Amino acid sequence: MASRTSTSSGRPQVSPTPKGSPRSRPPLNKERVLSGAVRVADERGVAAVTMRKVADQLGVEAMSLYHHVAGKDEILDGIVDVIFGQIELPDHEADWKTAMRRRAASARTVLSRHTWALGLMESRRNPGPATLRHHDWVVGCLRDAGFSIAMAAHAVSALDSYIYGFVLQESSLPFGTSGEIEEVAGTITSRMPPGTYPHLTEMITDHALKPGYDYTAEFAFGLDLIIDGLERILHEPGQDSSR
Repeated sequence: MASRTSTSSGRPQVSPTPKGSPRSRPPLNKERVLSGAVRVADERGVAAVTMRKVADQLGVEAMSLYHHVAGKDEILDGIVDVIFGQIELPDHEADWKTAMRRRAASARTVLSRHTWALGLMESRRNPGPATLRHHDWVVGCLRDAGFSIAMAAHAVSALDSYIYGFVLQESSLPFGTSGEIEEVAGTITSRMPPGTYPHLTEMITDHALKPGYDYTAEFAFGLDLIIDGLERILHEPGQDSSR
């Protein structure tokens, strides 16, 4: 609470409210708790998401969080829902292939910002509304395109496995820029006895080290392979789900 002092004129003077005091913060609610938890996960990893760490992030006492969430499990459910809510779900006016590409690109962008979420996205037993809406949209888009329910399930599995796997691999690479690629490639090739690994040497020298090479472009190539394969199956009689 702000304090009052008297000036020489006798008028009360209100001193500034100390930074971080309850009066200077917006009221605590579940949305703020989850936002704080996402920031903790972004900064320190999901293992650091505890009631105490989230409370510290928000500048409140840990016990105050229990007015809005039951505990850590509800926070984990909630932050997964936050991440699903950030992924774009294109309008159904877009054809299914365009919609799947846009959704995949958005998911990759979001997960690249929150790589800690990769191991949580499909792990929660109490999915929130954004999570349910996301999965319902994906299945609905495929069903509207003409996929059987079995083939829609196969398609979702193939697409999500590719998206999650690519982001995980991309986030683990020891390079990001072309300069870093050259440095890593130079270290690897310098340690390989000449002629021992000819195909790997060719891949590095004639592909990865070519001007303009960008590993991130591999995402679109792999995604197109999956979508083109799904389109071929879509037009096959019966859409054999046993394949």
